Amino acid sequence: MSDYHISDASLAPGGKLRIDWAEEEMPVLRQLKARFEKEQPLKGMRISACLHVTTETANLMATLQAGGADVVICASNPLSTQDDVAASLVVNYEIPVYAIKGEDKTTYFSHIEAALNHKPHLTMDDGADLVSELHKNRRELLEHVVGGTEETTTGVIRLRAMAADKALMFPVVAVNDSATKHMFDNRYGTGQSTIDGIVRATNILLAGRTVVVAGYGWCGRGIANRARGMGAQVVVTEIDPIKALEALMDGFTIMPMEAAARIGDIFVTATGDVNVIDKHHFEVMKNGALVSNSGHFNVEINIPALEQMSQGKPKQVRPFVDQFLLKDGRKINLLGEGRLINLAAAEGHPASVMDMSFANQALGAEFIFKNGKSLEKRVYALPESVDREIARLKLAAMGVKIDTLTAEQEAYLNQWQEGT
Repeated sequence: MSDYHISDASLAPGGKLRIDWAEEEMPVLRQLKARFEKEQPLKGMRISACLHVTTETANLMATLQAGGADVVICASNPLSTQDDVAASLVVNYEIPVYAIKGEDKTTYFSHIEAALNHKPHLTMDDGADLVSELHKNRRELLEHVVGGTEETTTGVIRLRAMAADKALMFPVVAVNDSATKHMFDNRYGTGQSTIDGIVRATNILLAGRTVVVAGYGWCGRGIANRARGMGAQVVVTEIDPIKALEALMDGFTIMPMEAAARIGDIFVTATGDVNVIDKHHFEVMKNGALVSNSGHFNVEINIPALEQMSQGKPKQVRPFVDQFLLKDGRKINLLGEGRLINLAAAEGHPASVMDMSFANQALGAEFIFKNGKSLEKRVYALPESVDREIARLKLAAMGVKIDTLTAEQEAYLNQWQEGT
């Protein structure tokens, strides 16, 4: 195989060891892989994936390949690729990969183009860049596409906007809408891995610091709770009154970002929106403030404004820490170039939580392959029965048993006559 673009093929042995290590923590995906090998539900399907190239993603690619799919993958973020994993996918699995950690924007989009050259029947996205590029610049390929899957909140927002504009040309399964994805991956995975990325990048103690979390969606909930668990004083900023009320009743301090900017030591954005931390926030921040992002795109922090406020170019004081010297003498530290800090400076989510997310991806691909031609051009959720089956398999793999309804209890829940 000669058509790929990775950093260094010699890294493959180390990558294979880490992929195998992750597989041990992914029992649900292992069971799906065994079924896929036997049934070949994806036989003949070309899949172009635009995902974070990590050990967990490698196991998803191997599962799709086992099911008969012809797979290629590119990165969904310039800093999220694990180069040893990319090498192993090429060398050990013969899966074409177009991904290099730290790639510039031009290379990033050239890799998306390379993945689209595969003429996919199914797109598998994390952030909807692949689908967006396909619709904007590669429309001649749309005739081949049966459907797609989308991994993350930001991508689902973009796809729903496309569907509302009647621009979406094929059905897409919103994997992020599955309870076994967002309730676990977003909350526990993002919560732990975000804190992991901040600590690896800075080696700071969170205890006693004020951590400001922008957004109290599932990701924000996880980040806030993990920061509090490490002894931080946590402030949450929100625009949704219901989420703000929930955060307040969960025990967090609520205030606008303009007020939080004055007292925060560490900032984490997790909203999916633009300029959540803006120029007027930088103007009142403490000297030495640490600013990071856990949303999909690097737009939540207004980096151009920070650059304009600074004296010259930032200084890289540690890997993944760029220090900006402001004109008034204060220093503000930007982590991971404002990109996903959990993947820029750490390894992303633990494999045990991605086990459920990627089980949803694999089953989403199977669902689209079977049903795509009969579906409307809109965003779908996987059936609730699939969600419950993934949860059941996960509990069984963890050795946990739960109750089942008796016939009497089922009958009671399905009648209306009996009352007080």
